[in-house]
Amino acid sequence: MTLTDKRVVLLGGTSGIGLATASLAAREGAQVVVASRNQRSVDRALATLPTGTQGYAADLTDPADVARLFEGLGPFDHLVYTAGEPLALMSVDALDLAAARAAFELRYFGSLAAVNAALPYLRPGGSITLTTGTANHRPSTGWSVAASITGAIDALVRALAVELAPIRVNAVSAGVIRSPLWDSLPQETREQMYAQLSESLPLRRVGEPNEVAEAFGYLLRATYATGTVVTVDGGTLIS
Repeated sequence: MTLTDKRVVLLGGTSGIGLATASLAAREGAQVVVASRNQRSVDRALATLPTGTQGYAADLTDPADVARLFEGLGPFDHLVYTAGEPLALMSVDALDLAAARAAFELRYFGSLAAVNAALPYLRPGGSITLTTGTANHRPSTGWSVAASITGAIDALVRALAVELAPIRVNAVSAGVIRSPLWDSLPQETREQMYAQLSESLPLRRVGEPNEVAEAFGYLLRATYATGTVVTVDGGTLIS
């Protein structure tokens, strides 16, 4: 399957993995739409993407705002949801339940709300690709909330693939990627984190956004793939 002239909507598509996926889809001939909460991020993304790319600011944790976005967009072929914040780490004995609930808002409930709002506008043969991670398979101390989020998204993908068939529903599970997701950390701390993680991985390095974008591109084109999670983690699950 080709992406030529297909309309691809990427929520969270203005930086990191999302922007890399938007660039890949555009190179393959897709009509690309990107959206995120911050208008400045949208403007920066549009400056790097081909002329004709559309970009919108929308609060992806607000179902009404997401519904308005899709109402304005109209029909399209593929939905990609890459919006996310750093996974919340907290120990159970120091649990902040409000923070735990908030951690689900963008990654899990944001995904679910986007699917709900997008359904009336998805063309036949369309697909939905969500984003998950490896935390539910390799949790460490303090990862109960993060592991729960990724586990919930994995289950959501399988359930949606059954309920929404023949619309294809899949996800990409990414390991630690060198992306703006971690920009809130001081640069020295961030580089130390990358270096420490690299030592534990079979590939001896963290990933780059364009490497994960290839997995999204595959799932957009893979007409016989549904209910599956493609893992791109540098060997995290076997390390």
